[in-house]
Amino acid sequence: MAISYEEFRAKLMDPAVPDKEIARYLKALPSQSGPFDPAIRPDPAKIDMGAEARFEVESAINWANGVARWRRHAEFDIRSLTENLPVLVSEGDSWFQFPFLLDDIVDQLKSDYLIRSLDAAGDTAQNMVYGPGEYMKELVAMKPRNVRAFLFSAAGNDVIGEDAFGNPVLATLLKSYSKHQTAAWHIDQAQLAKVLTFLEQAYRNVVTTIRKDADFTTLPIIIHGYDYAIPGGFKGDTRDPSWAKQDKWLGSAMRAKKIVDADLQREIIRILIDALYDTLARVAGDSDKTHVHLVDVRGTLKIDEWADEIHPTNAGFKKVARAFRRMLEQAGI
Repeated sequence: MAISYEEFRAKLMDPAVPDKEIARYLKALPSQSGPFDPAIRPDPAKIDMGAEARFEVESAINWANGVARWRRHAEFDIRSLTENLPVLVSEGDSWFQFPFLLDDIVDQLKSDYLIRSLDAAGDTAQNMVYGPGEYMKELVAMKPRNVRAFLFSAAGNDVIGEDAFGNPVLATLLKSYSKHQTAAWHIDQAQLAKVLTFLEQAYRNVVTTIRKDADFTTLPIIIHGYDYAIPGGFKGDTRDPSWAKQDKWLGSAMRAKKIVDADLQREIIRILIDALYDTLARVAGDSDKTHVHLVDVRGTLKIDEWADEIHPTNAGFKKVARAFRRMLEQAGI
């Protein structure tokens, strides 16, 4: 039986109502979803959506992200009144904010930390670093609360996601298949170097910006790469996400280049992810001196711990979050 939009809205406005309860009334729109940006809306089969309700939802820019952020901020404000936990600020993509349908890294960490989340599924390094500069404003705003660390996740779309036109990045990073050639040969090294150079500059820009504030010269900055994503569509692939086709971003892009062997596909992804880690490791440098800490989660997830080609399941995110906890502990938090 459908509930009224007013009842549903009351659930949204109450941060004590778990995301899992909200998710019961939502539906994903695969045709509108990006790799780090699942399109999620209220399900009209479960909610009586009148004209006013439809206008409210459809006129909102990225409705799910906006609602999820508001709920996180409201929860932060309520919990900070009574809970004496370390305060963190996070800025990132859908590994930090996958609205309602998955328990992402921030969801997994919040039992031990108060996290001021600026995260948004689908956000890009370009916007996070060279856009409004939300992260620095929020770090300054959190000074009275003794902010202890900054979490940053911004590389996904540039390596295994989409470009600005909604096309898989792999389409520009790969050469067409050639028999007897290695996995490395199939990667356009010049194009990859361009992507990684941009990311390195962007990450260094974030570090430099934070360090300009005298109160943040040693603030721990936690960055991460990703695990070895598994291209979808191979024989026996059981992943069936409601928000995307099985092979939407990786498998289909590889097959378009005639790269169909599953082992070759996975080896190509390994090389790309390793190259990203090499880039981020240069940014981190000697963490004892830079106070920039790189969380390495390569090899963490099994095939059944991937919800889609590039996002872990809830259980997978829980394993990834353990690596973040260990790094935060090493940083003295």
